[in-house]
Amino acid sequence: PSCLADVPEWNFDGSSTAQAEGSNSDMFLVPVRMFRDPFCLDPNKLVLCEVLKYNRKPAETNLRHTCKKVMDLVKDSHPWFGMEQEYTLLGINGHPYGWPDNGFPGPQGPYYCGVGADKVYGRDIVESHYKACLYAGVKICGTNAEVMPSQWEFQVGPCEGIEMGDHLWMARFILHRVCEDFGVVATLDPKPMTGNWNGAGCHTNYSTEEMRREGGLKHIEAAIEKLSKRHDYHICVYDPRGGRDNSRRLTGHHETSNIFEFSAGVGQDGYGYFEDRRPAANCDPYAVTEAIMRTTVLNETGVETKDYADH
Repeated sequence: PSCLADVPEWNFDGSSTAQAEGSNSDMFLVPVRMFRDPFCLDPNKLVLCEVLKYNRKPAETNLRHTCKKVMDLVKDSHPWFGMEQEYTLLGINGHPYGWPDNGFPGPQGPYYCGVGADKVYGRDIVESHYKACLYAGVKICGTNAEVMPSQWEFQVGPCEGIEMGDHLWMARFILHRVCEDFGVVATLDPKPMTGNWNGAGCHTNYSTEEMRREGGLKHIEAAIEKLSKRHDYHICVYDPRGGRDNSRRLTGHHETSNIFEFSAGVGQDGYGYFEDRRPAANCDPYAVTEAIMRTTVLNETGVETKDYADH
């Protein structure tokens, strides 16, 4: 296939994936974005799909559908996003990759952006993932070793609108697929190790066209003010369990704020973008980017969301 129009819709039995009950269990796969396949290589493709139920309504797990509606509404503001995906490498036994079998590595400190076999674990996996994303056409733009040993981060963006969720989901798929070849597991759990170890987030960088222009700081500050008044709504959206996953991470320790508090700081250029550090590593990027647009551009308030007609 050379474009999405060449790719047919497909279907599967949703009862096999716990997305449907036995009756009326047909689910439809609707192609929405195509990437080069870094595993089978050209001319093969990886195709990202939306999932629809038997009645052609979006599946409950399909958060792209409403995100696309919102992004179409706000397209004139040209929202750009960059998301920083943290993750942790685990052995098949669930123990962090490279950690001693019956103990712990030394305290955090020398691991962040580290180098050396006693500081970083799994760089070959990380490099393979990066190259696979580049081949696929995913807008990956950086990677680094994180604060906890065997924890890593990659960054995707800048992406405009719905493209952000599409590219991050494909980057995640490729990560899991690469890890499979190495016999390890990548977890997006926001707090994979209890105790004095950093959690994992998905910091989200965001700007509109007016924020990126000279004098954009006032628009950045206005957006932050709107976000500050809707903290509870965003916390509920920023992990798949309504904030319960994030509550293990956002404790006020290990470079985080307390989940119940909203705080903000300001850069120095006078324009550009700002960073929302609240989303958890296992967030749905469609839900996060949609929520940010609802609050900062569509001026929604409170915990309820508005249902916009199809455009």
